[in-house]
Amino acid sequence: MREKDEEARVDAPLLRTAFILVLGTFMATVDATIVSVGIDTLTDEFDASVTEIQWVSTAYLLAVVAAVPASGWLADRFGGRRTWLAAVGVFLLGSALCALAWSATSLIAFRVVQGLGGGLLPATGQALLARVAGPRRTGRVISVVAVVPLLSPVLGPLVGGGILAAASWPWLFLVNLPIGAVAMVLARRHVPVVPPGPRRAPFDLRGAALLSPGLAVLVFGLTETAHGRALPATIGVLAGLVMLGGFVTHGLRTRGTPLVDPRLFTRPPFGAAALALLVLGASVFGTMFLLPLYLQTGRGLSAWEAGLLLAPQGLGAAAGSVLVNRTIDKVSPRTLVVTGIVLILAGTAPFTQLGHQPPDAVLASALAVRGVGMAMIGAPVMNIVYSRVEPSHIPRAAGALNLLNTVGGSVGTALLAVVLDHRLAARGQAISWAFADTFWWVLGFCLLAALGATRLPRTPAGRA
Repeated sequence: MREKDEEARVDAPLLRTAFILVLGTFMATVDATIVSVGIDTLTDEFDASVTEIQWVSTAYLLAVVAAVPASGWLADRFGGRRTWLAAVGVFLLGSALCALAWSATSLIAFRVVQGLGGGLLPATGQALLARVAGPRRTGRVISVVAVVPLLSPVLGPLVGGGILAAASWPWLFLVNLPIGAVAMVLARRHVPVVPPGPRRAPFDLRGAALLSPGLAVLVFGLTETAHGRALPATIGVLAGLVMLGGFVTHGLRTRGTPLVDPRLFTRPPFGAAALALLVLGASVFGTMFLLPLYLQTGRGLSAWEAGLLLAPQGLGAAAGSVLVNRTIDKVSPRTLVVTGIVLILAGTAPFTQLGHQPPDAVLASALAVRGVGMAMIGAPVMNIVYSRVEPSHIPRAAGALNLLNTVGGSVGTALLAVVLDHRLAARGQAISWAFADTFWWVLGFCLLAALGATRLPRTPAGRA
């Protein structure tokens, strides 16, 4: 018994490794939102339209979606630490180029470079950490690092607003350079080397040609729908669905190792975990798209004021991660995840009444409850997958899980943007009610996640 307790103990070297790897995830996830508050500044700087400058965010998102599927193969082929360091390098290169951009077009192109590196960082970091921690320690250490993606939608606007209040727009990107440089130096000294996979499967070129572009085109189509451009939206959605259907067919028929194995989603508990993460991404990032927009357009708050009002969600997520860290090996994943979804439902319900102008204190309290609930979903889901797959399969599993979370966030945000656009047209001047109507869809996403959560294991990870 004492030997098992020693194996499960999270010691200082593991915590140091987790801290270093989470710096990469922090950069990538915060940068996805940090630029959003600078859209007006960039529009004036480059004398561009809002529609054109919006591609600064959209291009980054599409690049992230395109990069995630390759993370598992890269880690298998070149090793986890080497892949992670290369991803940090690409991200920093893209950040430096963005700061030197001379036009809107060049900035959009450099954001693609940045997004390719940023898309690899969360998946490769999680896989590397799970390999270093081992099955018995994965849950507790993942519960610590999983809070970072939940904090980023809150911290991004705050950091971006603070930077623009004190410095010029290039610092929206230059701020990444010292963080990334420190992470690379520390990783070379303290992060253990994880060797490449024993079987170096050839790269699934056909799968990559179908999956990554298919996802990117689908997200593009949904984004165009939100902007009211019917023809490119229809072409994008249909083309994306056809390419994704082709990838599934290819993945089922190929004799080699597909980029992401479709059969993986039929194996318990991966299928249930996948559904929970997919819908969680839609709920979290969709809400963090709607709320700042509502607070600034419906209540007239500045970006900084909106960010402060959103801060309780981050505090709730931090508190939830402490709770999960203490219970993840003692309480069943099903109990933790279902409880988290119930808390998200309770925290989302007040936003369906925005037409009645609820006080700021009510919104802040609801966001804190949502934060606790979100922290109770991601870590248990990832732990149950990482602790039950063979170590050699962890990079592929990490890539698949992060792909679903990313796709859920991007597709969910695009769908909610379409719904909001239609409700604004129907409600006219009643802006608050249009947002309230849209939040009912967020509740629907949570109910779908609950269906997946009921199929998660009942056995606590520590007893599995």
